[in-house]
Amino acid sequence: MRKIVTLFVAALLLNGCGSTTKSLQQGNYDAVINKNVKRLIKKPDAEQAAEMDRAYKLANERDLERIKYLKAENNPDNYDEIFSRYNMLKERQRKVRTVTPMTVDGMTYSYEYVDYDAELIASKRKAADYFYNNGKGLLDNALQKQDFREAYSQLAKASEYSGGQFENIDALIYEARMKGISRVIVEVVNQSPLQLPQQVEEDLTSFDTRGLDNEWVEYHFKHVDEGINYDYAVMVKLVSIMVSPDNVQDTDEIFTKKISDGFDYVLDDNGNVMKDTAGNDIKLQKFKEITCTLIETRQFKSVEINGEVEIMSMEPQRLIQQEPFGAANQFEHFSARSIGDEGALTEEALLMTQQEKLPFPTDVDMVLMCTETIKPAIRNAIYANRQYIQ
Repeated sequence: MRKIVTLFVAALLLNGCGSTTKSLQQGNYDAVINKNVKRLIKKPDAEQAAEMDRAYKLANERDLERIKYLKAENNPDNYDEIFSRYNMLKERQRKVRTVTPMTVDGMTYSYEYVDYDAELIASKRKAADYFYNNGKGLLDNALQKQDFREAYSQLAKASEYSGGQFENIDALIYEARMKGISRVIVEVVNQSPLQLPQQVEEDLTSFDTRGLDNEWVEYHFKHVDEGINYDYAVMVKLVSIMVSPDNVQDTDEIFTKKISDGFDYVLDDNGNVMKDTAGNDIKLQKFKEITCTLIETRQFKSVEINGEVEIMSMEPQRLIQQEPFGAANQFEHFSARSIGDEGALTEEALLMTQQEKLPFPTDVDMVLMCTETIKPAIRNAIYANRQYIQ
């Protein structure tokens, strides 16, 4: 058993070493540094220290060479990456300093401290200038939504990197944001002969929009501001609303039951009451049959709504996509009344007589009953075609 445990531990160690070696070979230097630093904090180990040292030097060499190239290229767009590279150098140095200087098996691992702050500040400022100028230029010359969105992204980075030092940058970011949003108006168009109150039409589109909204798309379900120019329209067209007539059906069922109806004395041939061996009068139970008719009433009414969701682009105005939808619902109620002796009824039948007829819902009420069924269908139709709204 001890041998098995020893082999298992050895396998784990080999596997751990193998994974960091593979990461080192693939150039995942920071992953190797992170793993070995965690191990070395717990217990110094020569092999892990050597592996950390190699990964640290290779990672720094790679970042410094990349920074040198980016600076030599002299492209203002490069300062974002230069800032990021200096950040990595600083963070990597901070991690390694948690376990160094360190001496393991006679080998000392110690690294000269490098102050990267001046380079970080300089590259951050230049990156901020680049993003500000580029973002403002995009905003000034934007022709389509994507231009405003890119301007917003660039200006937001400029604000982040500069700490909001540029004049009016918040107003520029707001302008880019407002002009980059696509606004969608969702409206109900009733093409059926049945006139519906405004409340019903509004209720049809009062569904959960989670999963529909994104950073650059807003859905409006009413015209909140006449000055808004909508980029898309989602038309919920009610093509047909079929409401059945009020339907009443009666069914009859006769119930019979024998019940006790007193008793008769048993008489002998002379007309005298006969006695049993104990001297008691002999009596016979009498029964009678009672009947009751149960008239059961079924009230029934149904509604079926069919329509389509049309997604329209407003500029230029054109149909992008069309998706059908439909839903149905019904009103059904049972009641009963009795004629005759209710004692003949079963317990279940007697309970039914306690149910009275209800007023039939109006046609509009039937549509309202159907809205909770139809709203998910409308939402799903919009959700399935959301890729057309950008």
